[in-house]
Amino acid sequence: MRKDHLNKTFSALADPTRRAILARLASGAASVTELAKPFEMSLPGISKHLKVLERAGLIARSREAQWRPCRLQARPLEEVAEWVEHYRCFWEESFDRLGCYLVELQAKGKKHGHKE
Repeated sequence: MRKDHLNKTFSALADPTRRAILARLASGAASVTELAKPFEMSLPGISKHLKVLERAGLIARSREAQWRPCRLQARPLEEVAEWVEHYRCFWEESFDRLGCYLVELQAKGKKHGHKE
């Protein structure tokens, strides 16, 4: 994934309103009006959030007669998950090493008569 694309995706995900919109779109397409209902925000305000999501490639908008649905585009989320996975492995290995070290310290403490 290109770094600038990853930056756009994380930037779009940084806002709780945009994350809520994506969560709603995970259950199916919705119009701007439908997406705006749970928020105390104007339609132009919601539209600004949708533009950010669209530029990040997280949603697509289309036209079906008079209905202009927004749909989730999950590929950028998959790319973020792949990027995060690398760091999850790092932290798991770090925690495993820490766990081994703590077991070693406890064994040394018992050997020298210290209570746990």
